[in-house]
Amino acid sequence: SSSKEVVSIFPSRTLQLHTTRSWDFLGFPEPTPERLTAESDIIIGVIDAGIWPESPSFNDDGLSPVPKKWKGVCQGGQNFTCNKKIIGARVYAGNTARDYKGHGTHSASIAAGRKVEGASFYGIANGTARGGVPSARIAVYKACEDGCADTDILAAFDDAVADGVDLISISIGGSAANFTRDTISIGALYAMTKGVLTVQSAGNDGLTEVTTGSVAPWILSVAASTIDRRIVANITLGNGKTLTVRILGYSVNTFKLKGDKYPLVFGKDMTSACKDVDGHPEKLCTTKCIDRNLVKGKILVCHDSDPYETALMYGAVGALAVTSIDNLSVTVPFPAAAVSNDEFQALQSYYFSTKSPEGYIFKSETVTSTNAPVVVSFSSRGPNMIAPDILKPDITAPGVDILAAYSPEASVSGAGEDKRSVDYSVVSGTSVACPHVAAVAAYVKSVHPDWSPAAIRSALMTTATPMSPSKNRGNEFDHGSGHLNPINATNPGL
Repeated sequence: SSSKEVVSIFPSRTLQLHTTRSWDFLGFPEPTPERLTAESDIIIGVIDAGIWPESPSFNDDGLSPVPKKWKGVCQGGQNFTCNKKIIGARVYAGNTARDYKGHGTHSASIAAGRKVEGASFYGIANGTARGGVPSARIAVYKACEDGCADTDILAAFDDAVADGVDLISISIGGSAANFTRDTISIGALYAMTKGVLTVQSAGNDGLTEVTTGSVAPWILSVAASTIDRRIVANITLGNGKTLTVRILGYSVNTFKLKGDKYPLVFGKDMTSACKDVDGHPEKLCTTKCIDRNLVKGKILVCHDSDPYETALMYGAVGALAVTSIDNLSVTVPFPAAAVSNDEFQALQSYYFSTKSPEGYIFKSETVTSTNAPVVVSFSSRGPNMIAPDILKPDITAPGVDILAAYSPEASVSGAGEDKRSVDYSVVSGTSVACPHVAAVAAYVKSVHPDWSPAAIRSALMTTATPMSPSKNRGNEFDHGSGHLNPINATNPGL
């Protein structure tokens, strides 16, 4: 275009959406009255999938009036009301700022949710939920519904800066793109010129190198690591009398099996339709292969890493699967768990050496981990594909098994038959780590309101705690400068 208002024209992509314990693990205590007062003038712009405004995490009891610097609006759609906590809302995707995926609500509450006692996910991870800066204000920019269009993301950046936010948290991304063709890079650069820092999730494609899509040097890019609390599901194999084998499973399983033990069956033995799988045993646990009559009432064992919805649909009472992703417990729609390759070998040995193999999957529980923090295997890694001389990601923060506010309209497991509705849920991802860093950036901004985005970014990176090489097999391309350290960030000594 020859119009002077048009900087460039390029095709629009569709990007993807990428804490009862985490803040204590970071050593970031509940704020003092003085901190609450200072933080109440900070406005965090959250570009995401919306928010659930009725969540207890977003109540405005006792909050001071909305900061005078705020220039935004509350245009969240029908029956959406702002308050002194959620002070603004704009919609670019759909017709309401309400969150029907849970993603935006979860992210916003990690950053700036109010203190809520007795929060849990069906009793799991029970405790007091709170955001890092619980008195800070939230401005919602809903740019995602079925994916996140580049055009909507860029419009959200434009409005957020004009509205007067102090920083932007965006747990959205895609593959790395040239800075001149990446709307998040473009929006963040514009925001930086106006004094607004952008914090972005690194991505969840980290089983290999060169996978992070957050590569611009002016963005604070966040990897995900573990905390000292894990959520596990114990599994017993055997009849409980002559033989008992115990193995460790990973899942967020809220269900309790009614009996003492159930028959174990491998997917390869539960099909009458699929005989030749070309060396891919995971194909035997798909809807095309599973025989409902052979699976019903049994615990299905699969090589597939995510057979849970299929197993539930075909009448299994539970499911076990092998996973290549360490340190990850996903929410399951019925009694189920993933096991490591080593544990899976033990399971196979028991199965093939026993005439009538049986097993039991227990409800999940929390356990203490002394190995944290460890960068989780799904966290996207460098090197930087676009600018190899710029280290990415920049920093790592808690992103595994984090309990935070959720939308009661969102699926907790993604399974169509799972109709549970909750106010708080457990989620993992770099999209969970990102708002932890955004909250600490807001805290630093409240202490040093005159600091530039570059100064805040530098403070967080130079005060980060080095990652232990004995615990982390990777390097700086996994975790950047190290683990987020909230207390030291306001005094980097530079």
